[in-house]
Amino acid sequence: MAIKAIFHVNINCSNLDVSLPFYENLGFETVLNLPTGGDASLAEGLGMADCVGKAAIMMLNPGDPRQTRLDLIEWVSPNDRRPPYEHLARVGINRIALWTVGLDDEYERLKADGVDFLSEPLFMGGHTKFVCFRDPDGTIIELIEFHRSPSGEELAQPAPTVA
Repeated sequence: MAIKAIFHVNINCSNLDVSLPFYENLGFETVLNLPTGGDASLAEGLGMADCVGKAAIMMLNPGDPRQTRLDLIEWVSPNDRRPPYEHLARVGINRIALWTVGLDDEYERLKADGVDFLSEPLFMGGHTKFVCFRDPDGTIIELIEFHRSPSGEELAQPAPTVA
């Protein structure tokens, strides 16, 4: 197979200056700021009539070149400020899960910082803890912590299985 990994996930935001500190508070670091711009080839490649925006590329661990990047974009043109999906059952990409160690502590820290969670941390399937919240524009972000391996063994230090 030619495809090796997910390289980046794009989240459109209404105000990059508001979204950047929010994602920095989650542990992301800005590795590249892209000033307002755009061109015909970008617009064509994205299937848009035209596109002008500014962006920031963020990573949780900038020292790891294989790490998935977060691509935050504030579009100037076209400018669509409608909120993201009204509910998670809608078809398409509608949440991003972040592997977390120490989910309860992170939940309390973010809650103290004013993050509005959809619920308290919950267990799913008896071995995976998760909690969801919205970013400044309403995009759903999930924190997920693994307490057992896929075979059911308890993990000493929760971690996902890497293939």
